[in-house]
Amino acid sequence: MKKTITTTKAILILLAVGLSSTNIYSQTAYISNYGSNTVTVINLTTNSVVTTITVGTSPFGVSVSPDGSKVYVANSGTPSVFNSNTVSKISTATNTILSSAVAAAVAPYGICVSPDGSKYYMAGTTTNIVSGVNAITDGSLWAITCGSNPYGIVVSHDNSKVYATNNLDNTVSVVNVTDTTNYIILATIPVGNSPVGITITPDGTKVYVANGNQNTVSIINTATNAVSGTITLATGSNPTGLCVSPDGSKLYVANGTSSLSVINTATNAVITTITVGNGPFGVSITHDGSKVCVTNFVDNTVSIINTTTNAVVATIPVGLQPYSLGNFISTHITSDVASLSEPVSFTISPNPFNSSTIISFDEFQNNITIKIMDVVGKEIKATNFTGKQFIIEKGDMSKGVYFVQIIDENKNAVNKKIVIQ
Repeated sequence: MKKTITTTKAILILLAVGLSSTNIYSQTAYISNYGSNTVTVINLTTNSVVTTITVGTSPFGVSVSPDGSKVYVANSGTPSVFNSNTVSKISTATNTILSSAVAAAVAPYGICVSPDGSKYYMAGTTTNIVSGVNAITDGSLWAITCGSNPYGIVVSHDNSKVYATNNLDNTVSVVNVTDTTNYIILATIPVGNSPVGITITPDGTKVYVANGNQNTVSIINTATNAVSGTITLATGSNPTGLCVSPDGSKLYVANGTSSLSVINTATNAVITTITVGNGPFGVSITHDGSKVCVTNFVDNTVSIINTTTNAVVATIPVGLQPYSLGNFISTHITSDVASLSEPVSFTISPNPFNSSTIISFDEFQNNITIKIMDVVGKEIKATNFTGKQFIIEKGDMSKGVYFVQIIDENKNAVNKKIVIQ
């Protein structure tokens, strides 16, 4: 028996059968401590430190892979220093180092992983280089000269463009990464003074840039590669890191004035300003949007904020100078839905896919639940299923990474990643 489900039908089935959403993602923060050469791992459910991992010299940028299984840390220390100018790859399952590769860019600050997890991109501040690396082999794929002192970096959701802030010439470089034989600078966009952090909206239409010495945030239209607006912050704010809520409605900006600005993205107005620790720098948000973490590099702490009340609910001591530029909160699958003692065996093909793909089970399945979630944990599709083949149609889902979860009658589960191109 073969069954097909589109997005619209999935919503109707979900309402009809009353399926409840199951939180299958852990909420774990990986904090790079620049002055301690470590990464502090924080359980955001209990707001407690799980462990501390030794990495390379002067860890700065952090990026979690889309499936949450790995964390990439850019160790920015100069090449002459032992174990510096490297990228540490951490397993989120074991919190151990999987590999430590020589960085393709000297003194890497910013780092981000591609939407399909196959590559990561780095901003090398010393040589003004943006580079692409094979995430499996850690082999360099390409490097291109951009502006002066590239700092923060982010990739578009369709993996076609990389955006890098150039801290010393007040621009953002847009790099074409679609044509693997011809990596070029598509645009150089003037922004405010000393751009640092950069982030992209969930729908991919806007990029936000924190201008550290101008107390502003530049808004870039990704269709035109031009600044479409500017958000003005309080005098002396000196914004650094920033992130967008999973629903795209709020922008969180760390200010050097020991505060976090919460901004309405529809109106570009500051909703509130929250006092955090001294020297806030990195900002990241949980997959469900319930908590924001701010690293305070002077206090050596992390402030955890409840996004409903906009209040600091915990302040956690970490290592020295926690910068943590980038997405440092993992979304890996946790065990509140247990793993199957005898996992269901199935394949998904084609994967990646454009319009549809097929889940083929080795054995006939009876009354299982199939769910599809996006990378921030939002349930997209759900249905009960009996049979051996199940068709997933793209429907109105956007390009990107999703998770398929198969749940049996005892609420045991097995999970796999799919990619829509």
